[in-house]
Amino acid sequence: MKQSKQVFDNVLDLIGNTPLIKLNKVTSDFEGEYLAKVEAFNPGHSTKDRIALYIIEEAEKRGILSPGSTIIETTSGNTGFSIAMVSIIKGYECILAVTSKSSTDKIDMLKTMGAKVYVCPAHVSADDPRSYYQVAKRLHEEIRGSVYINQYFNALNIEAHYKTTGPEIWSQTEGKITHLVACSGTGGTISGTAKYLKEQNPDIKIIGVDAFGSVLQKYHETREFDASEIYPYRIEGLGKNLIPTATDFDLIDKFIKVSDEESAHTSREIARTEGLFVGYTSGAALQAVKQLNNLGEFKKEDKIVIIFPDHGSRYMSKIFNDKWMEEQGFFDSKNEATVKNIQHIN
Repeated sequence: MKQSKQVFDNVLDLIGNTPLIKLNKVTSDFEGEYLAKVEAFNPGHSTKDRIALYIIEEAEKRGILSPGSTIIETTSGNTGFSIAMVSIIKGYECILAVTSKSSTDKIDMLKTMGAKVYVCPAHVSADDPRSYYQVAKRLHEEIRGSVYINQYFNALNIEAHYKTTGPEIWSQTEGKITHLVACSGTGGTISGTAKYLKEQNPDIKIIGVDAFGSVLQKYHETREFDASEIYPYRIEGLGKNLIPTATDFDLIDKFIKVSDEESAHTSREIARTEGLFVGYTSGAALQAVKQLNNLGEFKKEDKIVIIFPDHGSRYMSKIFNDKWMEEQGFFDSKNEATVKNIQHIN
């Protein structure tokens, strides 16, 4: 019997094969069985490790990248961290255009990983020269020999999850999955995973999670981009103010929208009930499940997989910070642990 590998060549060997963990308390009153695909177990603490490694290695195979090259990307934080991590191991320079909506925790992490970071205003249109999309494009044009990952419009984003996340979930559930619930930002995670799962069983329901203030749900339903849908919201890495080609809308059965406030509370609830310290989008995904359960979406025999994209440590200055929650008007003293629960002994 072949012994499992105990010593890894570098941190990149740990990407993928994340666990599927049964949710017990937080879904105890729901119909069906609920399993969380906890992507925080990746070494970069998010699902974006998968696309960073896959896209960069594909660029190497095609001769696009060579030692000393500069990699440029737009990011709300997680993709940037993953690209910075891969760049360190492989010897590339890393420049990131980041939305100002990203938590200070994420931005500090990117700097710590040696990336050069440009913080761009969040609430401007995608074609505004100050937007992180346009800043990244400009830097790519200015820096000779640079490579722009461009995750929103890169088919390899989908392919990475088709080759890894989808097969993992199918194997882990022994093919018994009935529903996949996943947040949609670039759309690569939900699209690639859905493509693989639908090939195995076309009856599997794929449900995308969108944010109020984003255009994705309406585009899915009408195939029309409606700019009037766009307004500022707080959840990072979920929803969009443009239509990414890395989202295959034909593979998604429906979208459901969640609010900033309820998603924040649900993130904190996951920690308190399941002992899983996961991020804002994980709370959004489970909030979507709550709403779907209330709508009668699930049956007792269903097996629902929910993708939890990242780790809670990236939101210590936001949803896990009592002061921030209070400033947003999110705090409900009836069901949240507050500063009053802390006793100082002098």
